[in-house]
Amino acid sequence: MTNITINVNGKEHNLDIKADEMLADVLRNRLGLTGTKISCGEAECGACTVLVDGAPILSCNYPAVKAQGKLVTTIEGLAKDDELHPLQEAFIKQGAVQCGFCTPGQIMTAAALLNEIPEPTDADIEYALNDTLCRCGTYPMITKAIHAAADKINRGSDIEYPSFDFGGGYQVVGQVVPRPEARQKVTGEAIYTDDISFPGMLFGAALRAGIPHGIVKELDIHKALALPGVQAVLTAADIPGRVNHGLIIQDWPALVGVGEKVRYVGDAVAVVAAETWEIARQALELIDLEIEPLPVVTNAVDAKKTDSPLVHESGNLLKHIKVDKGDIKKGFEESEVIFEDTFFTPHYEHAFMEPECSIARPLDNGKIEVYVGSQISYEDRSQVAAALDVPLEKVRVRGPLIGGGFGGKEDIAGQIHAALLARATGKPVKILYDRHESMLVHPKRHATQINVKLGLKKDGTLVAAQTELYGDTGAYASLGAKVMGRATTHSTGPYIIPNVKIDCYAMYTNNPPAGAFRGFGAFQAAFAIECLMDRVAEELEIDPIELRRKNALRQGSITNTGQQLRESVGLLECIEKTAQAVEEITAGEDPFTSRIVPGEPNKRRAWGFAVTFKNTGLGEGAPDNASAEIELLEDGRVETRISSAEIGQGLVTVLQMITAEELNLPLDQVRVYLSDTDLTPDGGPTTASRQTYIAGNAVKFAARTLRESMLATLAEKYNLPPDQIGIEGGKAQVNGEEVSFAEVGSLMREEGRIPKLVYDYKSPPTTPLGEPGDKHFAYSFAAQAIEVEVDLETGEVRVIRAVGATDVGKAINPLGLQGQAEGGLIMGIGHALTEEFIVEEGQVFTDHLSRYRMPSIQHVPEEIRVIIVEDPTKEGPYGGKGVGEISTMPVPPAIVNAVHNACGVRLNRIPIDQDWLASQLQAKGS
Repeated sequence: MTNITINVNGKEHNLDIKADEMLADVLRNRLGLTGTKISCGEAECGACTVLVDGAPILSCNYPAVKAQGKLVTTIEGLAKDDELHPLQEAFIKQGAVQCGFCTPGQIMTAAALLNEIPEPTDADIEYALNDTLCRCGTYPMITKAIHAAADKINRGSDIEYPSFDFGGGYQVVGQVVPRPEARQKVTGEAIYTDDISFPGMLFGAALRAGIPHGIVKELDIHKALALPGVQAVLTAADIPGRVNHGLIIQDWPALVGVGEKVRYVGDAVAVVAAETWEIARQALELIDLEIEPLPVVTNAVDAKKTDSPLVHESGNLLKHIKVDKGDIKKGFEESEVIFEDTFFTPHYEHAFMEPECSIARPLDNGKIEVYVGSQISYEDRSQVAAALDVPLEKVRVRGPLIGGGFGGKEDIAGQIHAALLARATGKPVKILYDRHESMLVHPKRHATQINVKLGLKKDGTLVAAQTELYGDTGAYASLGAKVMGRATTHSTGPYIIPNVKIDCYAMYTNNPPAGAFRGFGAFQAAFAIECLMDRVAEELEIDPIELRRKNALRQGSITNTGQQLRESVGLLECIEKTAQAVEEITAGEDPFTSRIVPGEPNKRRAWGFAVTFKNTGLGEGAPDNASAEIELLEDGRVETRISSAEIGQGLVTVLQMITAEELNLPLDQVRVYLSDTDLTPDGGPTTASRQTYIAGNAVKFAARTLRESMLATLAEKYNLPPDQIGIEGGKAQVNGEEVSFAEVGSLMREEGRIPKLVYDYKSPPTTPLGEPGDKHFAYSFAAQAIEVEVDLETGEVRVIRAVGATDVGKAINPLGLQGQAEGGLIMGIGHALTEEFIVEEGQVFTDHLSRYRMPSIQHVPEEIRVIIVEDPTKEGPYGGKGVGEISTMPVPPAIVNAVHNACGVRLNRIPIDQDWLASQLQAKGS
């Protein structure tokens, strides 16, 4: 131990420090300054950035002893006397805060930059923040926020909210407002799961199989149990209830026992609870584990072969999904031209900035309370209760803030393990994944192989489409059948096609499980169909925009699943507005013709184009409902409660705005409480772009019903018709007098009308595939144009400009919507150019963040134009529908199409392999 004195945020601390103790651990665990976040633990992401004597350092690998005698500033020390630093204010107003987990690191890095360069250029900002990652992709807003903060510091300029040419139309809905939790996120006060601790808390860890397929022959825990500080070691035999978990099919064992099969490297065979993290990890090393290897199934196509080893005893086929419309044989016979190709997409990693963390603790009333950042808290409760073999009411799941999800926090991670250990020890237990374990264990995006065959007339009219899809769902089902179902229904694109045949095979393999990820199968489908559509346009000598326009779905069209689109079909408007913007930028030149970059003869530029669509909600016959509770509190404020998860997408803001709109309240009088299975009704899963539509409607009707109850109370009290009573600004207007909401609530209680109610919203009905009726109650549409630059020598591809239009129904929260559109674009750029989760023979190569190339601020295009089309739905709240996923989907095909237009090389897989492209260009040149 070394004794050091450090000054943290102006306060001196005298501490005894271990030689291997990092500054981040001291700040968080010894001083309680949890605003400093640990995301990767590898000095790769920048989330842990603090200032040491004014210089930005990565505190996750900065030995604390080096801070001796130095001045350390954390995010908690940036604001002075409760007045936000200009950077904090600007991040809020410019919308640079989404999930918020990386925000402290972004702000501290920016603070160091402004100290060194008071008037930074965009290039200065890109250089300084290049290694400070944001998975939400708020880089454009971060850049604007830094400039705005610099203007305030240097010139005293006010920091203003941005304005948009969409939204509006209501008192609150459609206006530009900040996130209600944004202040906590920019000051370090925001609490995520790992920021919570309890007295006597133990630390849990799991022993993973380490091989992709085999039989557990031996599992000896005696040496681990004997290690001082170890409180419990559990195996499958210690699970009192259901061993398997799963969102739809329960095929994923919480622990694999002796004589049973491990199916991927991340399978858990034992869990440990100990007094420290270090002891827990030592205990894992003392467990004797012997696994007899079995042949490995490595991909979905091989998994379908008759001689393939079996991943599950029932076979390797999770589900065969089929769509048939018209007469496919006749359609191809009537076609004048036929095009066919096969496309490939890899596994992708969610790379949310907050690693998975679960805390479970036994309560005096016999309950187990679980804290976890989950996208489906009620499903977590069900699965934990099943494993513990207790009634549902004996488990409470509470959701702190969530540092990103993108679909990756829907399945069980450490929740069951923590609950088992808490029950066994009688103490709180925290299980925190490091980035390595996170990348090994949680589900990924499905790797796919998609064959597309199109039949057309020579004028470009689509006549027939046949697709065959293989999806690698990995070792366990997760949401694989649903994800590949969306890939199926979206695989022929947003087009009018009279004859369609689709076969999709969701296959088990020995790779990590694959589940929900932004785009939910439709992402992979969009890449395949849009790449082939561009080839069709080229060979038929039709403008690629005109080809899409000619075949685009519109009001009255019939989708490939037989659904008639009766409203809110804004695809043509998206195409037109995107085309107009590109024409304006290119000044009438053909955007799809290769151009030499002035002064750089080895570089070429061109635009690419793609369109897509995405369902809102679960659909295909699945019940899609939500319940919301609303209460008029004694102080006159209103609280809205629902279990739906805020993962950075802005749900809290949307629900706050809807409540305020319906009750004519100031925003600061509305509080939103989420994700508590004891206190919030079930809002359903945060997935499938459904929350604005489903939860938004539940809250809208709950607030409307409360308003009606308030008016009825006042009508009785004052003997007036309800329509002669007004509500405005948190007050009721009665006979020229103002009655506060607090007084209205008191009146309601006196009359036995409890000012609290639950509204159960049920979405419009849908039907399963193969049955007549609507498969989905709403679709969003998008068109994307992207200009790229290709280096003919190195094969490097850079995105220069991006223009895209999205039909969102109604822009309810414009600032959040802009952030979702830009962030989705950045993720799409990463998926096209840099990202790939690599698995070889079932072994994960991409097991650290340093091996996964997330897009950084340097991948932001020089120009981004976000165009919002508002074609309202009748059922959605104020006409709104989903937007969280669609902004990513058309980006990779638009980039790949642009690369072909720039250099003449067609690609049928992503991410683009720079070396392969360079070799093709060299061969082409020779």
